Amino acid sequence: MLVVETCQAYCQSFQPALKVGSDEPCDLIVERYAIDTKYRIGSGDSGTLKKFKSYGSLLRSQGYEPILLVLREDNLPAAITACETGTWKVYMGDFAFGFIQQLSGFALKSFLRERAKAFPVDR
Repeated sequence: MLVVETCQAYCQSFQPALKVGSDEPCDLIVERYAIDTKYRIGSGDSGTLKKFKSYGSLLRSQGYEPILLVLREDNLPAAITACETGTWKVYMGDFAFGFIQQLSGFALKSFLRERAKAFPVDR
């Protein structure tokens, strides 16, 4: 949601999630990028892997470059391989934040770090 809101606020070419039937193969579109976001990819079930593989080519057939932004770096290797096989460009961790900043001009990671100090929950 943070990536969608950032891009909606700072990217002139922002478009919401692409719908194909009842599926949404990406969360948002900016310029030529069809972007999907995940906190972590931990599922290796065949249905999930099949979607990763098929959505990339579906998005490419519509003229988009599929980009997957994943916050965590401890993802299931089989799932990352399935994404790359499905022609997704995968950015994880700081590289994902870098892509967002390059695209939007907004430093989302810095913004979150600054506000983390004021967050009322400390565990």
